[in-house]
Amino acid sequence: MLPSPRQIPLLLLLSLLGGAPAAAPRVEDSLAQRAQACLPCHGKEGRAAADGYYPRLAGKPQGYLYKQLLNFRDGRRDYGLMSELIAPLSDAYLLELAGYFAGLDLPYAPPQRPTVEPTALARGEALALQGDKARGIPACVACHGEKLTGVAPFIPGLLGLPRDYLNGQLGAWRSGQRHAVAPDCMAGIAKRLNPEEINAVSQWLAARPLPPDPKPAATHAAPLPLQCGGLR
Repeated sequence: MLPSPRQIPLLLLLSLLGGAPAAAPRVEDSLAQRAQACLPCHGKEGRAAADGYYPRLAGKPQGYLYKQLLNFRDGRRDYGLMSELIAPLSDAYLLELAGYFAGLDLPYAPPQRPTVEPTALARGEALALQGDKARGIPACVACHGEKLTGVAPFIPGLLGLPRDYLNGQLGAWRSGQRHAVAPDCMAGIAKRLNPEEINAVSQWLAARPLPPDPKPAATHAAPLPLQCGGLR
């Protein structure tokens, strides 16, 4: 069948351009591809952003990541960009997304050099490893694991996180900006810490190197010192 007179100019143009227009490229339909939406803030492969505020996602316990996605979506954590991004997503999909990042086994950034005096750093170490029983402040290791790398399925590691992020989250709990399901144990702990102690703990944690195996522990070595609603 011969082309119509109206088709001839188009055919001539296509011949000059090298043929028919190429088909639109196919986009990979996988969870890894869809997770790319998280990386402009959380860094390449979810390793944390360079600005020190957006945390690492890679290798955190799936249950913890899932709970935080629910908290952002349902208003217990306050950050508009996150809430809007995941507002239309179902529980099942958020669990799947959390599992993707939990399964990434990637190197951590080097520790940050502390910027406080040795006395402040020693205070941060004491709070992290021993707590302050007289004030009802348990040690960080009592909940976040002996290696401070978290405990599956719901408790995150504290090592390898940027100092500014640790400071920001403890401050958010202390001020009431961040919440968890009641009883909100972290809010209670943060409210007992003063700003100088929050900075001291954040400085000490951010300066600690990761152990050879930084994966979350499978279980706690001892019963938890507090009841925490976020662990249910």
